[in-house]
Amino acid sequence: MGELRGGVIQRQRQTRRRLDEPVVRVGAVTGREMDLPRDPRDNTATAGLVRWVEANDLDHGFEVSIEKGIPLGSGMGGSAASAVGGVIAANAVASTPLPDDDLFRYALLGEAVASGSIHPDNVAPCFYGGLVLTRAVDPPDVVSVPTPDAIRCVLVHPRRTVETREARQCVPPEIPLDEVVRQTANMGAFVAGCYRNDLDLIGRSLRDCIVEPRRAGLVPGFAEVQSAAMNAGALGCSLAGAGPSLFAWARADDAEAVRDAMTSAFNHHDSATDAYISRADGPGARLVEREATRAG
Repeated sequence: MGELRGGVIQRQRQTRRRLDEPVVRVGAVTGREMDLPRDPRDNTATAGLVRWVEANDLDHGFEVSIEKGIPLGSGMGGSAASAVGGVIAANAVASTPLPDDDLFRYALLGEAVASGSIHPDNVAPCFYGGLVLTRAVDPPDVVSVPTPDAIRCVLVHPRRTVETREARQCVPPEIPLDEVVRQTANMGAFVAGCYRNDLDLIGRSLRDCIVEPRRAGLVPGFAEVQSAAMNAGALGCSLAGAGPSLFAWARADDAEAVRDAMTSAFNHHDSATDAYISRADGPGARLVEREATRAG
């Protein structure tokens, strides 16, 4: 079953410097999170680059400086943002730039450092942009799904941490068939609703009957926040990634009310929050500034 992801645009910057030797280095680390691994094999922004240099027998390497704008363990896709940003930045100065499919694979290797396995649920929308369904990763088969113009994504992050590996342990390796059938029906109807611009169908099918019930207990106040979102007009509300952030899809006219309801509910559980509203069809990672290539 494919992974379907889309939501709030996350901003994170990687800058790069081409080195005249086949090594990868972690340069300056700034931003919200500065306690990041300095070993390039253990850093999500550089792990894929290490494999890139080794697999292609490059005669040069990369130094990556990171401005970390996404808190760790937030459910906001910070590790994927680093992994994708790293390969996009490096490709801009590589002696032989790689095609997108290869870059996507190397970004997946970076994400695996944080999550423990290769999975595309955050890497694919970070890389390609918008709402995407990943049918396969080898070779990559990523399908862009249209989102109605009237939809907004609301994301509320309580200032807590949930480790992805911990959250994964909540989901058993085997899922009852009836749950899988129900979830597959929801996904199919959700995609149909996006293609048909049918917000009511999207609302009826934006439900998670597999992961959410097993991970909701990791987020204090989850049920109250979800209920508050729905009462304020959200089409659906659930965990963002592994949590503790929650996201909701809402009509544009309802988005601010949904955001305020969610933050208020979190506040009742003594959780300070950061909240965001965006379109669901944001762009993927892209080069926003180009510097002259500098040898190390």
